[in-house]
Amino acid sequence: MTAVAARMAALGAELNKHLHAYHVLDAPTIPDAEYDKLFLELQQLEAAHPGLAQPDSPTLRVGAPPLPQFEQVTHAVPMLSLNNGFNDDDIVNFDRRVREGLDAVQVEYAAEVKYDGLAINLRYVDGVLVQAATRGDGYTGEDVTANVKTIRSIPLRLDTPHPPAVLDVRGEVLMFKADFERMNERQRAAGHKEFVNPRNAAAGTLRQLDSRITSQRKLSFFAYGIGALEGAPMPESHSALLDWYRTLGLPVAREASVVRGVDGLLGYYRAIGASRPTLPYEIDGVVYKANSLRDQRVLGYVSRAPRFALAHKFPAEEALTTVQAIEVQVGRTGAITPVARLASVFVGGVNVTNATLHNEDEVRRKDVRVGDTVIVRRAGDVIPEVLAVVLDKRPEPAPPPYELPKHCPVCGSHVVREEDEAIARCSGGLFCSAQRKEAIRHFAGRRMMDIEGLGDRYIDNLVEAGLVHGVSDLYRLTLDDLLKMKRLADERDGTTPETVQQGKVATKWAENLLEAIAAAKRPPLERLLFALGIRHVGESTAKTLAEWLGRFALVRRAPVALLRVLPDIGGTVAESIADFFAEPKNQQAIDALLAEGVQPQGEHAPSAKLRERLDTVKLLAALAIPKLTEPRSKQLVEQGVTLEALAYLKIFDVFGLPAAVADALRDWMEQPGHREQVLALDALRTDLLAQLPEAAAVVESALSGKTFVLTGTLPNLSRDQAAALIEAAGGRVAGSVSKKTGYVVAGADAGSKLAKAQELDLAILDEAGLLALLALHGQPAAAATDNGSVA
Repeated sequence: MTAVAARMAALGAELNKHLHAYHVLDAPTIPDAEYDKLFLELQQLEAAHPGLAQPDSPTLRVGAPPLPQFEQVTHAVPMLSLNNGFNDDDIVNFDRRVREGLDAVQVEYAAEVKYDGLAINLRYVDGVLVQAATRGDGYTGEDVTANVKTIRSIPLRLDTPHPPAVLDVRGEVLMFKADFERMNERQRAAGHKEFVNPRNAAAGTLRQLDSRITSQRKLSFFAYGIGALEGAPMPESHSALLDWYRTLGLPVAREASVVRGVDGLLGYYRAIGASRPTLPYEIDGVVYKANSLRDQRVLGYVSRAPRFALAHKFPAEEALTTVQAIEVQVGRTGAITPVARLASVFVGGVNVTNATLHNEDEVRRKDVRVGDTVIVRRAGDVIPEVLAVVLDKRPEPAPPPYELPKHCPVCGSHVVREEDEAIARCSGGLFCSAQRKEAIRHFAGRRMMDIEGLGDRYIDNLVEAGLVHGVSDLYRLTLDDLLKMKRLADERDGTTPETVQQGKVATKWAENLLEAIAAAKRPPLERLLFALGIRHVGESTAKTLAEWLGRFALVRRAPVALLRVLPDIGGTVAESIADFFAEPKNQQAIDALLAEGVQPQGEHAPSAKLRERLDTVKLLAALAIPKLTEPRSKQLVEQGVTLEALAYLKIFDVFGLPAAVADALRDWMEQPGHREQVLALDALRTDLLAQLPEAAAVVESALSGKTFVLTGTLPNLSRDQAAALIEAAGGRVAGSVSKKTGYVVAGADAGSKLAKAQELDLAILDEAGLLALLALHGQPAAAATDNGSVA
């Protein structure tokens, strides 16, 4: 008995601690399901040993004492809690007890959703809202009237000419999912702590001492019960009460229903469970009540809950478990996602062993470490995620903070994370097997290598059959390979083609595909560059690289500084291009592709326009040395400093540079590899200048460098035709509108791009205007034969 008493005392103390954290501090320390398990254990022990039950047991209470900062309110009618049911047997037994208590064959029930918010009592006197109080301990709550008055869904005056003298409306304050997401976005933007879930957000918002803060966060309210009532007849049923509330202007959820018998209860539970993901707010179950208020009075109450009602809870969506390891997954686009490997736990109706940690910043923000006890959430079909760490359960000594790996766990390529991006990525796009299907799909696309007939289904089958591991493998495929692929796919899908049934093997499709692959060995340089799938390199950037650098070999060796001086290629794009070609695994994949006879056609010497971009001042500034701006670079060059000389200098303050600039330049030069980088750039500059045609040979169009954006459907020109005419005149076509856009060409059904152009007051042309502009600058309009969308 001593051991039992000790266990009951320990359970009581732990439950009271969690109640305080949940109801007073608004910082729950364990999931609801874990609390329910502890509560049930204490209930069972008290039932078996009533003489050992303590007078302050949590089973005798509904909530926790109110916060001392608020005035206390004594409820005229106690706000008691509900007993819980978790499975069909619990509901069958509840219905049996109700029928036995009423001596009835079948009972009519009011069924409602169980909101995941904060219970509240609204007191209306002569129709005017005079007081709002939280549940508190069920008997005494906290006065939150000033905060509740900021909730716009709660009427300050009831919509009736004959209000009751006193009406206590019971209901739930909650935060809709969309409002919760918006509030957390603002929290992140302001650098403040995010809320874990909408319930916690609603509770924290309602208990703000400054109601102005509450007014800035959107709370909602639904009525579902009644306390004191004076000066009006009590409705005869719960459903009639909700109907009356609607006439008074009080919000009542549409999901409330009236059902009969246990079949009706379980049918309602399953219907709400199926629609749960689409509800705009969080719920954690449904509530059943005998619909007749007379029946409710007959059934009465036990110590802490009514006999006439029951909360039927959904399978727990949150649970406690431990982190056994943190690994990373590589997505089809190379995104690196940290994943927590967990001790198996039943949550959301399934056993969960993995949970996403989203990205490196999220791991650090939540401070998740191997060995930690964590709260895991799984709602419906949503991927399980780690919500928070239970810090008081962290092992000693504390495990080290998590660090994202520097190399891809799949292919070994280095991991890159661009500035201002949360997602890190594997740089081995052409080599990494995790990205294989996506890389091949992109490579074969119509605007890339244009391999006709190589659709998604064939790509999936080729990869799954082990016949294609990278893009170069496409050019080694044989007729036997393709027929093997088809046979394996048919066996997997359990299908037998009609030709096979007839004892024949169809080969024409395979022969056509092999011809299409062979025909895709001599693409224009810009198409090959686009096909490689370099991050941030679309059609426009690929055309810029091809036009200005001319040769694939030069693009492959171009350093970041050279790429930065090209038009419309900023620092992020330049680093992405250089990083792609610097990755050894990508180099292997490209060499293998070239070895199969893939060679770009139409290569040429670098553009003569590059001469002006190779100015030493521009290249020096493009090195992105801290504090060395273009004016400071010009200052160095004017004093005779060349790139080669700069690489050998040890002292920089003799050129009149401010001390901070000179120190930054010295520090940068002393870092490993930087002097060699400057020397390589100087050698490349010399080599390029020797290859360039004379400047006199350059003929510039008035539209050279002008950016056009195409949107909508033109009456005669397709997108490709319009883009070709613009580029022939020296312009370039971009995919998005900015203040640097020269012209927006808009056709029928133009959307957001046209709206943004109007907002920025840009020049807007229709098809006729475009053709007139091109003709004005010496570009004849080509005959257009097919029309198409250019959005």
